[in-house]
Amino acid sequence: MYGFINTCLQSLVIEKFGEETWEKLKARVDVQDAFMTYTVYDDVITIKLIQEACSVLGVSMEAILKLFGEYFFKFCKMSGYDRMLRTLGGNLTEFIENLDALHSYLALSYQEMNAPSFRVERAADEKMLLHYYSDRSGLCHIVPGIIEAVAKDFFDVDVTLEILDVHQEEERTAKKEHVVFLIVQKSHRQMRRAKPKDSQRDQEALEAAFLRMKEKYLSVSVCPVKKSRWEVVRRIVMFGKRHLRNTFEPIYPERLWIEERTFCNAFPFHLVFDASLRVKQAGVNIQKYIPGLRTPKIRLDTYFSIVHPPVAFDIFSICQFINSPFVLKARGERLPEAGRSRPPLKLRGQMIWMESTRCMVYLCSPKLRSLRELEERQMHLSDIAPHDTTRDLILLNQQRLAEMELSNQLERKKEELRVLSKHLAIEKKKTEALLYAMLPKHVANQLKEGRKVAAGEFKTCTILFSDVVTFTTICAACEPIQIVNMLNSMYSKFDRLTSVHDVYKVETIGDAYMVVGGVPVPIGSHAQRVANFALGMRLSAKEVMNPVTGEPIQIRVGIHTGPVLAGVVGDKMPRYCLFGDTVNTASRMESHGLPNKVHLSPTAYRALENQGFEITERGEIEVKGKGKMTTYFLIRNVNASEDELMGRPRTPLHPEGERKSSLVIRAQKIFLTISAAFTEVLGLEASMGSVIHRAPGMTRVSSCSNNPVLSQSREHYFDLNASQYI
Repeated sequence: MYGFINTCLQSLVIEKFGEETWEKLKARVDVQDAFMTYTVYDDVITIKLIQEACSVLGVSMEAILKLFGEYFFKFCKMSGYDRMLRTLGGNLTEFIENLDALHSYLALSYQEMNAPSFRVERAADEKMLLHYYSDRSGLCHIVPGIIEAVAKDFFDVDVTLEILDVHQEEERTAKKEHVVFLIVQKSHRQMRRAKPKDSQRDQEALEAAFLRMKEKYLSVSVCPVKKSRWEVVRRIVMFGKRHLRNTFEPIYPERLWIEERTFCNAFPFHLVFDASLRVKQAGVNIQKYIPGLRTPKIRLDTYFSIVHPPVAFDIFSICQFINSPFVLKARGERLPEAGRSRPPLKLRGQMIWMESTRCMVYLCSPKLRSLRELEERQMHLSDIAPHDTTRDLILLNQQRLAEMELSNQLERKKEELRVLSKHLAIEKKKTEALLYAMLPKHVANQLKEGRKVAAGEFKTCTILFSDVVTFTTICAACEPIQIVNMLNSMYSKFDRLTSVHDVYKVETIGDAYMVVGGVPVPIGSHAQRVANFALGMRLSAKEVMNPVTGEPIQIRVGIHTGPVLAGVVGDKMPRYCLFGDTVNTASRMESHGLPNKVHLSPTAYRALENQGFEITERGEIEVKGKGKMTTYFLIRNVNASEDELMGRPRTPLHPEGERKSSLVIRAQKIFLTISAAFTEVLGLEASMGSVIHRAPGMTRVSSCSNNPVLSQSREHYFDLNASQYI
């Protein structure tokens, strides 16, 4: 089938069932993204698409085919064939009778088209029998959808089609499947939809016409006898009918005023044969190309076969399709030696039965599409009668074929452009992903728009550095590819955690990993986010193995909170960089840290104090370039599980466990209320040196003060949910 059919099916699925359904069908059948209108595709593709549509949508083949028939008619109108279809006939019968002629015309453009054939047989009670012939089996249910849609749209009538008979005709010359439909007209919708005003106006016009007819009739009195009332009415009606019919009756001559020679020259490709198919008369040019026709009493089927309609070559079959255009093809084996190397001659025309002579006349012309076909058969335009429009058709179609080739090339280029655009969009996404990996998203968007990105000062943020313990020793003992694999595994896990905790990865240098919270988008919970990220890093590092020892690697993490200046540096390879003493101090926290420990500066500790983290004091240490500093170790987040820190889905608890957990939380809240009231009475305040501990079932803050009065240990409780992000 041509790509036009598959394109129609694609449009139907997308319009009725959505783009996702078409993508699913396309994946199942494994077809290309688009179909070329003038390209021929295997029928198997169309059949598979229809079968998969039935499977995906859960409907029968009959329903899908009928729906396709209805949509195919709509699709043809949208594709520019509306006017052509409307001019086929003034009623449904004439429309169907001329479908074969339409297919014959379309074959000029779609040269490999194998269209079905239709024949109408009139029955009683406004019923018709539609005979459908096709090489393709199983597609007959498309016909009811098309015919019913045409009847409603063009002729404003409701019809139904029922299958009376389906059988295979192996003895036929071409078409195999023969289906007989019964067409029944249900109602005339136009009469039902007539407006009251229009009906009244029509009634008034009809009464006025009858009045004029009555006056004219009564003014001509031929008999003094008074006519009865009903006789007058009858004659008025009969008088009116004779004029309302407006029938045309031609005048025929008593004899044919044309000579035999003149007729054969004027119609150089006509044939006359009797019921036994014996040739009685032939045009001069058809005798020229088929010399055997000059043989007396030669049978027509000896030199020709019927190509269309698909009927047996006998008078009875021809009479059944008398309203269809007939295409005959010369048999190559019966031609002279010189003519066998040329493409066979095809004739297209009309069969007319002459009852008085009991003969059939075939008024035809050579079936040619282009000047190339004319040359291949060694024919000339002068061989065609001057009154024959085949001359104009060949010249016009020559230009049309050139336009179709340009249209086909344009369609192919359009498809290539669509594919390239799709690939470009994919590459653009990859480029944007790479750009977003190098720069913050809003900064990258500003650069894409061609705008300059001004440097900005951030009053407070939290910076994290990490590195691998004994990385130099590991590098000396391993192959380079092993180091690359180890770092890639570790950084992939860290990168995922940046999305979990919404922090920005600044850069990686060797085994060093730098992250910042609160930059480039300021956020109040930057310290908590970076702290949770650090705890997640420590857990993820346990999943990465040391290629030398085979044991989990160890990392050091340092965190510092303070102001920074941030901006884009460079043009060829732009980077989003942080500047300021905060960066240097965070690096010192990492370099002075311990394996598998998260090292906090004093400002980082103050940002995390009373936020639900367990922190221990390391004490005073000498920091390079900073002098003596009191630093801390981050132990854990008392309110977050390992699954939450790692961004993994939480494992659901057993109902009994959930009940116990709920009771514990309620008890903690009660303790919180009591301790808060007790603390308010005593005027207690937590000191800067608080150390947070974990008590069974609750959280306890033990504070030590330098005030002699408050030198004893004091305890108060707080809510576990106090460290939620802002």
